[in-house]
Amino acid sequence: MSLEENRKAIDAIDSEILTLLNERAKLAKKIAEQRGYAFDPARERQILDRLSELNTGPLPSRAVRNIYHDVLASMRALVRPPVISYLGPEGSFNHLAALQHFSDMAEFIAAQTIDDAFLLVEGGQADFGVVPIENSTEGVVRPTLDRLAESTLKICAELHLDVVHNLMSRDTLEAIKRVYSVPQALSQCRTWLRQNLPNAELIEVASTAKGAQIAAEQEGSAAIGSQAAAKLYGLKILCEAVQDIPVNRTRFLVVSPEGACPSGTDKTSILFSVKHEPGALHKALSALSSAQINMTLIESRPTKKAPWEYIFFVDFQGHKDDPRVAEALKKMERRCIFLRVLGSYGEAD
Repeated sequence: MSLEENRKAIDAIDSEILTLLNERAKLAKKIAEQRGYAFDPARERQILDRLSELNTGPLPSRAVRNIYHDVLASMRALVRPPVISYLGPEGSFNHLAALQHFSDMAEFIAAQTIDDAFLLVEGGQADFGVVPIENSTEGVVRPTLDRLAESTLKICAELHLDVVHNLMSRDTLEAIKRVYSVPQALSQCRTWLRQNLPNAELIEVASTAKGAQIAAEQEGSAAIGSQAAAKLYGLKILCEAVQDIPVNRTRFLVVSPEGACPSGTDKTSILFSVKHEPGALHKALSALSSAQINMTLIESRPTKKAPWEYIFFVDFQGHKDDPRVAEALKKMERRCIFLRVLGSYGEAD
């Protein structure tokens, strides 16, 4: 076939794809009318997994997933764009994570704190909240754990974001007297900062994007954050990838009033407390190990009710509605003072 014939064949295929996409949109609207608007991450994951398995190339499966991620986001927006709260301001890594998960077709509300991101969902101003929970080098984000212990919201999804920290400023490296960022970012870059800016004052702020905002307004100031933040606030990137460990990934949670249905590859988060006596924690957790359930995280936090009393956060693989998991949770609950399921949700790749 000639070049012109190939182009005509592509035009015909594109026309057919467009027709089918609009047919899909009509069905999506009907389903939304039948069950009410809902973001169903488990169903979306099943769609993406199914298409990846069906794919025979030459289009890579990653490309198929990316294309259909946008298709699914468009269908959601057609019914009603979801409203998403996140730890802002715009350009923060939380914002990038929210965009990655929901696409730019959603509506976004920048919260000043993690507490505010929860409160916006609890108060009905947002449908979902995106909050950080864990970094691969710095561990858990304690304010998120504390808020999960108090909130009635459910975890309905998780996502991972590869984090690259950049030093950005209006000034030259030699002129920097202050560096703004979140505590986790400053800690992740501590060796680089000590070697390259030993006399700079390190100032903690609520988010990396907030640091970029401040650096854009102050002489002699820099921030550590994303390339998106540098572009958004008109800053020059003085040094790229200043994190001490090259592989730096942050895990985020999506919280909402509703939980998620099983996807086939799930994780469950719980919190619980046990009596202050020998072996109590071991007895509680043995309910999971005896059921061959793989635990992926354990963390403790003070109850804030009495000195030296703690609650424990645990993540493990499996969905709370799986019979094996449900039975293990019943056994565990009998060995605890209290136990609460924070959510079951599709495990991120």
